[in-house]
Amino acid sequence: MKRIIVGCSNSKELAKKIAKTTSSEYSELLTRHFPDGELYLKFQCNIKGAEIVLVQSMHPNPDQAMMEAIFASNTAKELGAQKIILVAPYLAYMRQDKRFHEGECKSNSIMAKLLSCTNKLITIDPHLHRISSLKEIFNTSALSLTANHLLAKFIEKNYKNSIILGPDMESYQWAEGIALEAHEEAIVLRKKRYSSRQVRIILREPEKVRGKTVVIIDDIVSSGHTMIEAVKQCIKAKAKKVCCVCVHGIYAENALQKILSAGAKEVVSTNTIENKTSKIDVSELVAKAL
Repeated sequence: MKRIIVGCSNSKELAKKIAKTTSSEYSELLTRHFPDGELYLKFQCNIKGAEIVLVQSMHPNPDQAMMEAIFASNTAKELGAQKIILVAPYLAYMRQDKRFHEGECKSNSIMAKLLSCTNKLITIDPHLHRISSLKEIFNTSALSLTANHLLAKFIEKNYKNSIILGPDMESYQWAEGIALEAHEEAIVLRKKRYSSRQVRIILREPEKVRGKTVVIIDDIVSSGHTMIEAVKQCIKAKAKKVCCVCVHGIYAENALQKILSAGAKEVVSTNTIENKTSKIDVSELVAKAL
């Protein structure tokens, strides 16, 4: 069966790399918007009988990105594709996994239902908090990959003799695993979140970061407040240098500049979301899963 890697609006460069790594045909999904804002899309290759791999990160513009993936999946089915795989390197709408207040939308399960129009979904380090597996919400095959090994390799190569800092107690095992693979020590912050924009960070062992290169790691940097406060605490504790590494660099509300202004020397992410910090390539990780 012929495989075609299709680059959607948010992930064209990553899709090209996956196509090259898997020696597959590459095609770009043609998209534009009508004057009233409605989405138009068109496949630019013959997809009948082929395995179609749509590559579409759900950031930026998660609403538009998801609608594009849904339209493309259903169109591919109508045009006779034999198998449709959606690679969503960053999967949006995973945060709201509970009805915290009466009348709220539990968006993770609705998103999963809509994206179950594909034969398979592949994503990287989704925000699994109150659910243990994507199988709990998806009605199709759903595979969760992790970029931990890639983060560890990057840290080992670029930040020698560093100390790895995890953002909170929940992430300690994750941070410790990356630190062990990078042959570095790991410590963890104590975090109390008051809102999406207000957190309090406590560095319990400030003496451990004094005079050292500190690498603060997190899975997602969105508003960046956790990272900003962590950077400030490390600077206050007289760290030699503070760098930040994450899987998904969303950087909402000018978060990247705020992190750098707080004192971070460098911010690095994977290319699950394509931006100027995405120096860690996940294309081989996805290629192996395919």
